[in-house]
Amino acid sequence: MVEQRSVNVTPNFQNPIIWADVPDPDIIRVNDVYYMSSTTMHMNPGVPIMTSTDLVNWEIVTYVYDILEDGDQQTLTNKQDEYGKGSWASSLRYHDGVFYLAVASFSAGKTYIFKTNNIEKHQWDRSTLEGVYHDMSLLFDEGRVYMTYGGGDIRIIELTADATAIKEDGLSKVLIPNASQLLGSNCILPAEGSHFQKINGMYFVFLIMIPQEGGRTQLMYRSNRVDGEYEGRIALSDAGIAQGGLVDTVNGSWYALLFQDRGAVGRCPCLVDITWEDGWPIHHLSKVVYTCEQNDDFGMPNIVAADHFDIVIRSNSIDRINQDYLKRAWQWNHNPDHRFWNLSDRPSYLRLINGHIRESLLYARNTLTQRTFGPFCTGQVAVEIDNMKDGDVTGLAALQEHYGFVGIKVCDKTKYLVMVRGNASEENEIESIPLTQARIYLRMDCKFENMVDQASFYYSLDQEQWHGIGDVLYMKYTLPKHFMGYRFALFNYATKEVGGYVDFDYFSVNKSCEVR
Repeated sequence: MVEQRSVNVTPNFQNPIIWADVPDPDIIRVNDVYYMSSTTMHMNPGVPIMTSTDLVNWEIVTYVYDILEDGDQQTLTNKQDEYGKGSWASSLRYHDGVFYLAVASFSAGKTYIFKTNNIEKHQWDRSTLEGVYHDMSLLFDEGRVYMTYGGGDIRIIELTADATAIKEDGLSKVLIPNASQLLGSNCILPAEGSHFQKINGMYFVFLIMIPQEGGRTQLMYRSNRVDGEYEGRIALSDAGIAQGGLVDTVNGSWYALLFQDRGAVGRCPCLVDITWEDGWPIHHLSKVVYTCEQNDDFGMPNIVAADHFDIVIRSNSIDRINQDYLKRAWQWNHNPDHRFWNLSDRPSYLRLINGHIRESLLYARNTLTQRTFGPFCTGQVAVEIDNMKDGDVTGLAALQEHYGFVGIKVCDKTKYLVMVRGNASEENEIESIPLTQARIYLRMDCKFENMVDQASFYYSLDQEQWHGIGDVLYMKYTLPKHFMGYRFALFNYATKEVGGYVDFDYFSVNKSCEVR
């Protein structure tokens, strides 16, 4: 069931429409509501479903799953992790009153197909295909179900009518051999990121590739038969904006929703005007793309949220009741352990309890995250630390492979304010200050304008006077690890003994900063 709403496109939109990490967008319109899915990899709950009435302003309404798998990689156990893996680019479709979402996981070695008749409720049925169908895209056509996938050679396979399994003796072939040929064979990334759509009786496959010279480029192929011969063209080669499909509005206008790499903040969605010439969609990047100019008109995205951790019951499920209390902007880094966090022991506080011994932030369980965003942003928390144990570390982090944080550690029963920089191989304490009080305020400021990509850290003893601590973190978007824009992260972990806990009173976020 889909609620009827008024749909339009904001005429004065500017790109990126969301200056935050929303990679691999896939978009559909159902009646007068737009829906979009995106990649969140090792974050859980996973695959956010966002909705909009104007293609520009988006909010998260649900996630497709709580967790995909529950092995050592997903639980950060035995020094294993799922960074840069987890679930990748998804395909979102609607057919005969049912929503479908396909997504693959390289860490699990599987492809999943979810379906629901109410996309705004967290109730999806799941089917599993063995193997990874990389960057797949679903198409429902004349009673049959197809899926394109792969890189370089783009393949097609046929599914059963209910899209739950591979169809025995169904269509299976290379659909577009060497799809990168439009830009030659010398490429950094061969054509991938398939988006398979039937528009005006023609079958289109939209792809992304990166040539040796130049940025991300959008390709398009078309045929008059689903398994026919496809002819191709370059759709867009401008500002590195690519990968995505088309959507129409109720008044007949067309847009492409693609993304652009924007440094440490991540991959940001951009909206591109479409006109049609000789049956081809012509991509016009007519709206300003802010690659370097300062622009104060960018608002705070609706997909981030301040939080006072008040309880709002939305579920009677004991297994998921705590997860439902959190605002939808939050995601856990890897699988959470629901035994060791709650909002109920101390109402209007987030309690993080140390139930595991871990050596660093990157392997801490129950680290709670939200996206950072551009051009500037600030996150602030108040945390109460009376119940920390020796060896415990808590605080507010800029989370990626090359991370930084301001926080509190306990060493020989003495508490210290610290600023730390680290990565997967080392961690360095930049500054340490003895601390005697039980409540402390922490702040992190980020600057993404001009891809400066700097974060600075502050503390306050009274919430009024703020003091810088440590030095500037020069943020780096890293591949293949993490493969994600920087996140605000609230964390608490034990290095010596379990049982300690901290209480976060609030998380505030706004679109200003004071990077030193």
